[in-house]
Amino acid sequence: MTGPLAGFTIGVTAARRADELIAMLERKGASVLHGPALRIVPLPDDATLHAATLELVASPVDVVVATTAIGFRGWFEAAEGWGLAGRLHRALEGAVVLPRGPKAKGAVRAAGLVEAWSPSSESNAELLQYLLRMGVSGKRVAVQLHGEPLPDFVNTLAAAGAEVVEIPVYRWEPPADLGPLQRLIEAVVAGQVDALTFTSAPAASSVLRTAPDFGALVSVLRRDVLVVGVGAITAGPLVAAGIPVVQPARSRIGSMVRELALELPSRALRLRIASLDMEMRAQAVVIDGELRPVAPAPMAVLRTLVAARGRVVSRQDLLAALPSGGEEHAVETAIGRLRTALGSPQMVCTVVKRGYRLAMEPA
Repeated sequence: MTGPLAGFTIGVTAARRADELIAMLERKGASVLHGPALRIVPLPDDATLHAATLELVASPVDVVVATTAIGFRGWFEAAEGWGLAGRLHRALEGAVVLPRGPKAKGAVRAAGLVEAWSPSSESNAELLQYLLRMGVSGKRVAVQLHGEPLPDFVNTLAAAGAEVVEIPVYRWEPPADLGPLQRLIEAVVAGQVDALTFTSAPAASSVLRTAPDFGALVSVLRRDVLVVGVGAITAGPLVAAGIPVVQPARSRIGSMVRELALELPSRALRLRIASLDMEMRAQAVVIDGELRPVAPAPMAVLRTLVAARGRVVSRQDLLAALPSGGEEHAVETAIGRLRTALGSPQMVCTVVKRGYRLAMEPA
């Protein structure tokens, strides 16, 4: 075995920084299925962003909220293309600048501005509470959006008396090719994925929307798959659907991978079969410390036998578990391949005229 995630299959839904995340997971031994749930569409030529920027430079704001680094940088890049960068800088340098986290703070400083405060939790909720305590009645507040509207944030400020200027710097859209995401969702529902990672709330919403069978996907995510989000905002749509989400203490991709590498092995099912220790993973098993890959058809048979916990499973039930179905001889073929993959044929017993069982005491 090489790495704590060897033999585990991890689903990645990220579009931006996906290569970085995949590399981190693979360095820890994981196999990765990538199905980008979104794509970021910059808006350098967007009329709405242009109009919002012109409005802001004509009538400077009292407060500016920077929610993301990529968005804040993109705003200044677009303004530079329009010849408005200097005027935008002057309009913001007299404002109270509030970045949501360290990365947004870095973008603010790169633009030659100085932040007044930033929440330690890196959350919109703490940022909003700070604004309300500060008092926003009669003030103009610019809110840089992060791909989707922030109705709760904006409406709360407006209800407190603020004039809110929304800055839509980029937007999230479905991926140009939905195929990889659909294949990832199919693999999750089929039990071929151990964990599913999310780095943005819009991606989580997109996965739930894209699933052809919402109920089946949610059921699997609640019960069988470790769902990991980079932070509380990302986890929001999943938690709202009743899906448990593991989150790192710090909202960073590296922290998320470290949390996953600790949590996933600790949840693996471990069984004693034919005097051997077996640990289940989505597309592999570990037999007495040795990682042994298992193809999808024999793995489907193994999962069914494991669920029986030593009881006999009929050929008909095993045939129904096979991904592609087939005749009864397909079960015999899958059993043969399973015994070969396990490396210990005695782990799977043939019960004449009845079916097959694992060599363990029935539950």
